[in-house]
Amino acid sequence: MESPLELPWRSLYYPTMAEAEKSSRDESSERGSLQIYERPRGLKGLYYNPMTQVVLLGLVCFMCPGLFNALNGLGGAGQIDPTVSANANSALYATFAVGAFFSGSVNNKLGPKLSLLLGSAGYPLYIGSFLAINIHPNVGGFVIAAGAILGVCAGLLWTAQGSLMLSYPTESQKGLFIGIFWAIFNLGAVVGASVSLGKNFDSKASPHSHVNFLQHAQLGSLSQANSVDNGTYIGFLVLTLIGVVIPIFMADPTKIIRFDGTLVTTPRHPSWKSEIMGLWYTLRTDPYVLLLFPMFLASNWFYTWQFNEYNNAIFNIRARALNNLVYWFAQIIGSLSIGFVLDQKRLTRRFRAFTGWIILLVMVFVVHIWAYFYQIQYTRESLPPEHVKMDISDHGYAGRIMLYIVCGLLDAMWQTAVYWLMGAMSNDPAKLAYFTGFYKSLQSAGAAGAWRADAIQTPYMNMFISTWVLLAAGLVFSLPLVVMRVKNHTSSTDDHRDRNYSDYD
Repeated sequence: MESPLELPWRSLYYPTMAEAEKSSRDESSERGSLQIYERPRGLKGLYYNPMTQVVLLGLVCFMCPGLFNALNGLGGAGQIDPTVSANANSALYATFAVGAFFSGSVNNKLGPKLSLLLGSAGYPLYIGSFLAINIHPNVGGFVIAAGAILGVCAGLLWTAQGSLMLSYPTESQKGLFIGIFWAIFNLGAVVGASVSLGKNFDSKASPHSHVNFLQHAQLGSLSQANSVDNGTYIGFLVLTLIGVVIPIFMADPTKIIRFDGTLVTTPRHPSWKSEIMGLWYTLRTDPYVLLLFPMFLASNWFYTWQFNEYNNAIFNIRARALNNLVYWFAQIIGSLSIGFVLDQKRLTRRFRAFTGWIILLVMVFVVHIWAYFYQIQYTRESLPPEHVKMDISDHGYAGRIMLYIVCGLLDAMWQTAVYWLMGAMSNDPAKLAYFTGFYKSLQSAGAAGAWRADAIQTPYMNMFISTWVLLAAGLVFSLPLVVMRVKNHTSSTDDHRDRNYSDYD
């Protein structure tokens, strides 16, 4: 029996109860001896509802990485000179790459709630460091150190998030849960971008506002019109501190009953030795995950070009804030739309996987062919630090903001599809923790390289071409995985759930 409080969520997913029962039977044909539990009712049922917990998980990421994204999306984290921000991001993703590789082990040892709490704590420190540099311009070292600390914390947060998000839903609900989480998470960036736009909308536009921005290269500008004020950073700081508190109020995942009546399988807590060996075991038993590594590597690489080489390079603070707002709003639409496609029950899972792959291929080439015609119009040398940047009233702005919207759609679709592919490979939370650890490790290694390349003034066109090539390569390498590894149903044999950790002790 289901509580009436849970029926609206169920009806969003299943048109009729008969279809719900059929889907549950199809998904659990191999469960046999697994016990089916009655869902709790009333407020307790609402609290222990898997969807409620995913919403709370989304709120943590709304307040912390969501606002981090809003700040980074301004280009240079809202600073006039993006060099310190680029170096901080390089340090952040370097430590993220190392920490995330082992964070699946840490998550299984400490548990996802504690990992989430510790992981969220780095975000207020990082945002506070930019408030500090706004007040004391000579504390760039503190910003870079805060970035390095956040990298370690972010590895824990994202691994705990991935393990929970992919283990709460039933097999047929993974796309829906991923889409809902991603929408809430990106709503954080939308709110953050709205705050930034509201605080900076009255920033003075260029006195040459109706002259094409390419003609501004030789003109001077007031630099203070292109930086974020202290009030914006303080608002972000308060919100991230709220995000740190939310994991304390989340339910123990061992007490969550899925919509089909099965208990959420909790990660095992074996010895450190067995957990480290488990990383190797995961690669050895499921080597197909290696085909996703190029997609992992590319998944944050493109942020550097989008945020610094495009948004920060050619727009003033008011236009950057508006661009940032529509970019993250587009992410909500992108994640929900691709999640809807990937969960269409009238189609086989393999067909949905191919459909998602084709959508990504089309999006990658549409975005980058379009962007190429803008990128060839400017270089680092043609845009000195004091140039007059494009305002929202300038000629040509409409086309450029439309491109940024499509960039946001592509980002959300790419990230959601990667999570969906990992979820299609396994239903085992411990194994999913390793997968997400690999994902975040390689994602961060790519981001560290991209941000460092920006800090050392790599030509804009080189950054753009590398972004395009990596995304295309990610799709090429993932195609054999879609063909050979994605099945219409994931069995326990596919998961290798019979592994024995004691063999490593």
